[in-house]
Amino acid sequence: MPLPLQAQGGGAEAWPSKPVRIIVPNAPSGLADITTRLVSTRLAEAIGQPVIVDNRPGAGGTIGTAAAVKAAPDGYTLLSVFDSHATNAHLFRKLPYDTLNDLAPISVLVRGPIALVVNPRVPANSLKDLLAIARSRPGMLNSGVIGPGSPARLLVEMLELTARIDVTQVPYKGAANALGDLIGGQIDAMFATPAAIFGHLKSGRVRAIAITSAKRSAILPGVPTFSETLPGFEAEVWVAMLAPVRTPVARVNRIHGDLEKVLGQADMRERLAEQGLEAVASSPAQADQWIRMQHERWGRVIRAQNIVIE
Repeated sequence: MPLPLQAQGGGAEAWPSKPVRIIVPNAPSGLADITTRLVSTRLAEAIGQPVIVDNRPGAGGTIGTAAAVKAAPDGYTLLSVFDSHATNAHLFRKLPYDTLNDLAPISVLVRGPIALVVNPRVPANSLKDLLAIARSRPGMLNSGVIGPGSPARLLVEMLELTARIDVTQVPYKGAANALGDLIGGQIDAMFATPAAIFGHLKSGRVRAIAITSAKRSAILPGVPTFSETLPGFEAEVWVAMLAPVRTPVARVNRIHGDLEKVLGQADMRERLAEQGLEAVASSPAQADQWIRMQHERWGRVIRAQNIVIE
């Protein structure tokens, strides 16, 4: 798909001549925030100007995104988003912006698998075992979900749709609370990022059944993929950087080039791996294609499961 329309040329002003702001439309310590703060320090060194991370959480990320859309398209305001950016258009009845046409993708910064983990008392050592339990006892397996539009929730919905099972969803306000109940045996399973479960896996307090990436990951060695049992079941968490749509192409390309250098640094890749993430640094065109693909894929799931946020 072609990129959204952007103004041609970079303008006469040398860029950057002042600090650059990156809006993160989510709370501190979330995936987008952690990734952006890691990258922003090195990006500041690369461009020779301060890079300020501006958290603007609220309404599933739509408030901060709307602020970025309204910002001047001059390369001094950027936006760092994660999975929910592609799903919000399907979850909310109305958004104050057009997800695919009001922003210019710069790069997918990182991607990473999500793991389905269970309490060790659940008699399942594989995804096949777990699905057999779910099919024999519809509604008896409890899965923790965080928020109506979170990856943990949508992955459960996709699993129910793909595997034709019925799981009881137990809502939580945060992943830490859900993980605590999983360890305590109050719930049976949940989807979680590798960074959240590394320590618990080593101690045996949870067991990883499968990961959602297309291929097995060095981040969770030995854990099979979903697609080995359910062909086509694939998903990843991701963070992408965007700009207001009419940001000059020259500036979008300059920022992408600097991000590519930052994400190519060995120690940066190691620090991201500690968070269960793989550096990507895709081109603007590849980032646009990725976001559109995610938008379409999750739209099908959300419509099929009739999920709406008022």
